[in-house]
Amino acid sequence: MGYETSVGMKGSLLSGGEKQRIAIARALLRRPKVLLLDEATSAMDSYNEQIIQKALEQAEIEDSSRTSLLIAHRLSTIRSCDWICVLDKGRIVENGTHRELMQRQEHYYQMMMQNK
Repeated sequence: MGYETSVGMKGSLLSGGEKQRIAIARALLRRPKVLLLDEATSAMDSYNEQIIQKALEQAEIEDSSRTSLLIAHRLSTIRSCDWICVLDKGRIVENGTHRELMQRQEHYYQMMMQNK
């Protein structure tokens, strides 16, 4: 894709993953103090998800004052987060770092083992 690529009316020719990548890039360019990403990589394959993860990590390094809140079902998306909250039926049942949650071997651990 280049600057001259036709994307159709309201991006109708773009895939879901392409739309997500553009939306994330636009959000990062604005340098918000709070970045809320709800299922931001849900329409992406694992290769593109890793690229976005690296870009988000780089953005965090460049602006450590930004607070990022990621909502995701795909566990690989949240693995590197500073703090993870696990919800069950709308309630927080567990929270901590990836390492802490894995050591507890409760909800998060069970989900990680199911995803292997």
